[in-house]
Amino acid sequence: MSKTLNPHLLAGAALSGLAAVFHLACIFFGASWYRAMGAGEEMATLADSGSSTPTLITLFIAAILMLWSLYALSGAGAIPKLPFLRPVLCAITVVYLVRGFAFVPLMVLMPGRSATFWLASSAICAGFGVVHLIGLRKAWASLAE
Repeated sequence: MSKTLNPHLLAGAALSGLAAVFHLACIFFGASWYRAMGAGEEMATLADSGSSTPTLITLFIAAILMLWSLYALSGAGAIPKLPFLRPVLCAITVVYLVRGFAFVPLMVLMPGRSATFWLASSAICAGFGVVHLIGLRKAWASLAE
C-alpha cells in the first residue's frame, strides 16, 4: 500500500520539533542561550541563580512543541491518526499565525525584548503557521474524524 505523505505537515512537524530542541538547548546551555533566544533577562538571571523556574517553563513549552510535532506527523499521514486531529491542527495553526502576526500587542504585554527579537521570532512563527495552514488545507478531507 503506497500512501502519499503531506509534505507541508511533515515540514510543520520538523519545524515544531526543531523549536522544541532549541528550547531544550536553553536548559542545557543556560543563561547565555536564554538571552540569545530572547527569553528575557529575568529568565536568564533566574537560570544563572540556579532557579528551577526557567527549566520548568522551558520543559513545558518544549513538551507542547513536541506534541504539536506529533499532531503534524499524524496529519501528514506518517503516524496513525491522533484524537481530535483536525481541530487540534487548526488550533496549532491559529496559535502560530496569531503569534506571528500579533507581535505589536505582544510587545506591549511583554516588554524588555528587542525589536529584533520580536521581528525575528514573529517571522518564524508566521512562517510555521503558513506551512501548517497549507498542509492543513491540503489534508482537510483526510483529517475528518
